Amino acid sequence: MTPQQTSATTDPRLTSPQRAVGTTVFGGTELARHLRTRVTGAAAALTAQGTQPRLAVVVATEDESSAWYVRSIARAAARTGIQCEVVDLGAEAGPWQIRARLAALSADPAVHGIMLQTPLPPGVHFEELASAIAPEKDVDGANPLSLGRLAAGLPAFAPATAAAVLALLDHHDVPLAGHDTVVVGRSNVVGKPVAQLLLQRDATVTVCHRHTKDLAALTRPADVLVVAAGRMGLITADHVKPGAVVVDVGTNPTVDGGLAGDVDAAGVEGRAGGLTPVPGGVGPVTTALLLRHTVRSAARGHDV
Repeated sequence: MTPQQTSATTDPRLTSPQRAVGTTVFGGTELARHLRTRVTGAAAALTAQGTQPRLAVVVATEDESSAWYVRSIARAAARTGIQCEVVDLGAEAGPWQIRARLAALSADPAVHGIMLQTPLPPGVHFEELASAIAPEKDVDGANPLSLGRLAAGLPAFAPATAAAVLALLDHHDVPLAGHDTVVVGRSNVVGKPVAQLLLQRDATVTVCHRHTKDLAALTRPADVLVVAAGRMGLITADHVKPGAVVVDVGTNPTVDGGLAGDVDAAGVEGRAGGLTPVPGGVGPVTTALLLRHTVRSAARGHDV
């Protein structure tokens, strides 16, 4: 048995005793604050040299939850010294209008990061438009070229939400190499890129989705369980191995105007070894990483 295997076996968060365990809240607020502090310093240094980082967010929807998210990005950008331009094309925008604006922003040397916000108007497909975003400015990893480079292990911006999952696991010192990890969800935004990032860290990865038979049978052996299915309360205590770390990426609106994850948090309390809260887990880290990607693009690949 190697030292690494010994460490993994004895890690209290990644064991499976036949008893309940204490559940640690793996919040993202502290990590997001740390990231924003570093981004603020890097943005100030770039601005002093004559280059203020600039993020453009293209919007073509009247969805209020989407508008709230875009406003939160703009506020966070302003606090860190990044200029954020919200390009609102209206809910009636056609695909050619959106593509033309994405292409124009890609060609603008003053723009360093571009993000296409969803949802899009009916009949307009995100995957067909994302290719208009220049890969070097694709700070949310939407362009198929970015996703392909990520899968090949080449330099690329990963989708910010997927990157936030790995950042949270690292922040809370969760070991990955050699461990069984399960991803529930296969979207291009979270599920697939998270799986690729986990593979790059030498985790053993299983991807599940809505057609998976007997989901619990596949999730129960997982040391680390990442859930991004978009179904409130999908994961219950029966799906979780005692001591496992569970990352809940779900953001489902509740009847009282709040947010709930894909994991039944109350049900897995005392069973999971660690659980990210909703809200306050993956979300704030995602925004911070989107800003960090923008600054890195402005710095032309220099580490910030």
